Amino acid sequence: MYPNLSYLLHDLFGTARDNGFSVIQMFGLLMGCGFFALGYILYMELKRKEEKGIISASFKKEWVGKGRDIKEIISNAIFGFILGFKVPEMIIHFDDFKEDAAGFVFSSRGNILLGLGGLVGFGKYYYWKGQQSKTTQPKQITRVIHPHDRVGDIIVLSAIFGILGARLFSILENMDSFMRDPLGQLFSGSGLTIYGGFILATAAITYYVRKNGIPAIHVADAIAPALILGYGIGRMGCQISGDGDWGIINELAKPGWFFLPDWMWAYDYPNNVLNEGVPIECCTDKYCSKLSPKVFPTPIYEIISSGIIFIILWFNRKRIKKAGMMFSLYLTLMSFARFFVEQIRVNPRYDVVGLQLSQAQLISIGLCCIGLIGLYYFNKKDNKMIF
Repeated sequence: MYPNLSYLLHDLFGTARDNGFSVIQMFGLLMGCGFFALGYILYMELKRKEEKGIISASFKKEWVGKGRDIKEIISNAIFGFILGFKVPEMIIHFDDFKEDAAGFVFSSRGNILLGLGGLVGFGKYYYWKGQQSKTTQPKQITRVIHPHDRVGDIIVLSAIFGILGARLFSILENMDSFMRDPLGQLFSGSGLTIYGGFILATAAITYYVRKNGIPAIHVADAIAPALILGYGIGRMGCQISGDGDWGIINELAKPGWFFLPDWMWAYDYPNNVLNEGVPIECCTDKYCSKLSPKVFPTPIYEIISSGIIFIILWFNRKRIKKAGMMFSLYLTLMSFARFFVEQIRVNPRYDVVGLQLSQAQLISIGLCCIGLIGLYYFNKKDNKMIF
């Protein structure tokens, strides 16, 4: 396992495991790669749809020479406060930051005076830059904005609301821990529930694209293959770091039909980032634990299923002509695969009509039903269906 980048570099080049690169957590790094892949695929699909005449560019009127808008000045001042509040604290206490980067960032630790300095400095600088650009005769121009020009905004929204939703759903799934330590759980960098992020990010992106005149249904179709690819890459981060997203204990003998390597059937996650399990002999690093007995490596199964679903969606994206069908197919396949993986994953269970189901399984059932209904509904509509 590679809990952080220094462990990977150690295996590749023999460098020390506890160095400056240890601040880069492998889960976060792979999550970032997932968002990058998501953005790239979405960019290509939106561009293709515009070239085909399925979606079109919009026009935005802007004033040139009027200086900066007060909202822009305030947002930059807030950004300056965050930088001033956090960055010096990270530098001064870099060892603490390396120990738990996410926990450090989401904690209340910081320098309030430097934060206020950053707020004033960034606010005044942005105001000054606006004054420099002012002219005696401001004019209004019309700017053409293509749908693929908004990919950056969509990715930022998906990251912010995705993480927020994942955190909130994780709290709902672990209310006992939240009641014991509300602030600690709220600002923790660990424990993210993917469906929470998916639901909240979907709502935010839908609002944004509709507000900017882009049919949400076509964006949903364009983002479907991007979502499953990004999800699969994110699960690589879970597997590589050993973040606890593994399955139940597996002491069963590997069946003959399982042609994959033994570690894909049962794995002990050595050097996992949570330091769970039993000590590893002769290990003196920070992460020196492995699971005993071994468990199902469920992230591997999701990486494989995500790859298969991506291939299905990607090679059928030009064949499926009716709006809404691609996203409905994505919902159906994704939730179906997730439901069965949850059968062997460690998660809290709820009694539902005599069945012991996890939160993710309950949501999977709902999303699968929505996907199947969508496949039927959109198949009955023409390909100009827009909402």
